[in-house]
Amino acid sequence: MILQTLKDAWAAVSIRKKIIFTLLMLLIFRVGTHIPIPYINTEYLVGQIGSGGIMDFFNTFSGGSLERFSVFTLSIMPYITASIIMQLLTVVIPYLERLQKEGEQGRKKIAQYVRYATVVFGFINGFGITMGFKGAIVVPAGPPDWAVYLLITLVLTAGTAFLMWLGEQITEKGIGNGISLIIFAGIVAGVPDGIKTMVQLYLAKSISILILIAVAVVAIAMVVAVVFIQQGQRKIPVQYTKRVVGRKVYGGQSTHIPLKVNQAGVIPIIFGIALVTLPTTIASWIPNSGFAAFANRYMSLSLYDSLASMGWILFYGVLIVFFTYFYTGITFNPIDVADNIKKNGGFIPGLRPGRPTSEYLLKIMGRITMAGGVFLAIIAVFPSFVVGLTNINGIYIGGTSLLILVSVALDTMKQLEAQLLERHYQGFLK
Repeated sequence: MILQTLKDAWAAVSIRKKIIFTLLMLLIFRVGTHIPIPYINTEYLVGQIGSGGIMDFFNTFSGGSLERFSVFTLSIMPYITASIIMQLLTVVIPYLERLQKEGEQGRKKIAQYVRYATVVFGFINGFGITMGFKGAIVVPAGPPDWAVYLLITLVLTAGTAFLMWLGEQITEKGIGNGISLIIFAGIVAGVPDGIKTMVQLYLAKSISILILIAVAVVAIAMVVAVVFIQQGQRKIPVQYTKRVVGRKVYGGQSTHIPLKVNQAGVIPIIFGIALVTLPTTIASWIPNSGFAAFANRYMSLSLYDSLASMGWILFYGVLIVFFTYFYTGITFNPIDVADNIKKNGGFIPGLRPGRPTSEYLLKIMGRITMAGGVFLAIIAVFPSFVVGLTNINGIYIGGTSLLILVSVALDTMKQLEAQLLERHYQGFLK
């Protein structure tokens, strides 16, 4: 099915041009991940990356840019942060809520605000990571320290702004969501190195063939589980009554409301990782304080030792479940859905329109949100237990990365199928 869709898409000239354009843009992204920033001692980074800490997590999402300290070190994460915050603000700020309901022009205005916020967050994140890796910066004899730090921060911010533009170009002229595809490409780029590390560990007799098979089985099982949950939905039946307008009869059909099990996507994981890494990030700025000692002991992550990171993992899992409810509650309003059904002359069989309908939707959404939140928590923390039990040091197996890979792949295939369907659609006149 997937191969046939790709074959049909490549056979269509217009879609083939979009695919080639997307691949070229992703190639530019990969080239940029190998362009280093000046004044950086990369040998210092060797001890920071690959030790199983949180830096390995961020290095995976940046496509290896962090370990090379390239111009794309921040990747697209500031843009994601700005988008999430802007989406949350549309709920509490009436002006942004009105813009969101104004259609295309309002969405363009909000997108412009997101771009401005991305540059601001990029500068803040760039300054923070510059100070965090101060030991890797070689200041030349001429300029003062602050000038070099400012230059590196501006280069990191410019790299994020360029990636944001690159993602928008892919969305407009290519296939799929450009921002998601950039993250997808960064994660995929690390897969060959992961496989190479596994083979080297096996050849060095560090792990047995049984562990290799077990890891492969777990990976396949996780992919199946992710596809199952991502595609899973609860269909709420809705019946619309017949209405007579003049000589025409409208309505009378049956449909359904699809409530996705994982309504929040990967947003709760991003929220969770941002909050749970905050203590250790602050600790890196004040290394000799009592707070730093507490954070490094109880709030630090060791990707290769699940027992040493038990407090971190449990806290991370609880945060994921909490933010799943939080984000789902913001993006799905059962009162608005019930009102829209009522305005269009519809009802859920066995329920009265209005408040009973909204309460029913809230109850159903609460149940499936719990299932989706627990699933996200398991996917996020389970690989740490697998790595800890098998003692596979030197490779980061991320459930979050797997979730993003599968989600983006499914979404891209759906968009290809939609474009193929639109291309072959003949209309009603023929």
